[in-house]
This record gives sequence, C-alpha cells and structure tokens, in this order.
Amino acid sequence: MKKTLLTMTLLFGCFLMASAQLPSVTLKSMDGKTVKTDTLSNNGKPFIIDFFATWCKPCNRELTAISEVYEDWQKETGVKVIAVSIDQAQNINKVKPLVDNHGWPYEVLLDPNSEFKRALGIQMIPYTLIVDGKGKIVYKHNGYADGAEEELIEKVRELIAAE
Repeated sequence: MKKTLLTMTLLFGCFLMASAQLPSVTLKSMDGKTVKTDTLSNNGKPFIIDFFATWCKPCNRELTAISEVYEDWQKETGVKVIAVSIDQAQNINKVKPLVDNHGWPYEVLLDPNSEFKRALGIQMIPYTLIVDGKGKIVYKHNGYADGAEEELIEKVRELIAAE
C-alpha cells in the first residue's frame, strides 16, 4: 500500500511538474531591456533556461560545454538557450565580461534579486529547465557533470519527436 501511494504521489508530482507554466517575473536583459519571464518563447519550439552565476564554476563549465555544440543543436532542433544570471546587484557588472570572454551565444537575462529563481523553487545552481513550445516546463535538472549536456539535448529530441 505504501509503495502504491508513493508511486502515485511521484506520478502526480511528475504530472504537476510537466504542466507547470513559467512564473511571471520582470527581469532585464544585458542591454537593459525589460523581459517578462512568462512571455519567454522560441516561436513554438522548445527552449532551455539555464540559471548560473559568474562565481559558479560548474555553471560556467556547463554553459561553455553547451556553447561548443549549440550551433549543431540549433540546426538539428531549433532549440534556444536562455541563460539567467543570479549574480547580485553588486556583481552584475561581471556578467557581460564573463559572457563575452566565453563567447556564449545565448540570450542572457539578469535576476539580481533571485525573484525568478525563487518563483521556480530553485535552491542551487546550476539549474536547467526545458520548456516546450507551448511554454510548459517539461524537464528540470540540478547540477552539472561533464557530458550532462548530452542528456539535455536528448530530452529536447524526445520532446520534439513527441510533438
């Protein structure tokens, strides 16, 4: 009975996670434009949101690893990556030099008060979400190990195949 209840709870939790929409938080892009998070999209195609900070070594490794295959990912799936910096206001000036230094081709948003991060219940970074073409969060992943980007693109491929 306990096992059945646990299984049902896990399935229900997966269903809730799979049907979650992005919360509405107002962020800024690196060039100062206002962006509402509940309007993020990729023209009906999946997109990845990757939370990072300039001081987070695993975050930087993940975004660098993705950048090395990003062009291929885009050609194959049309996926877009949106990187969200959670650097606090006093460190926000370090984000653009880091992005430029690594040559990351992503749209980068700034979340200096961690409002978006908190609204999603994220505790630790790096934290990665995949959002489907309808704006629903369909996958969440915490942490980074070398090669984890392959699991990420595989999830995007599965999502595209299922649509």
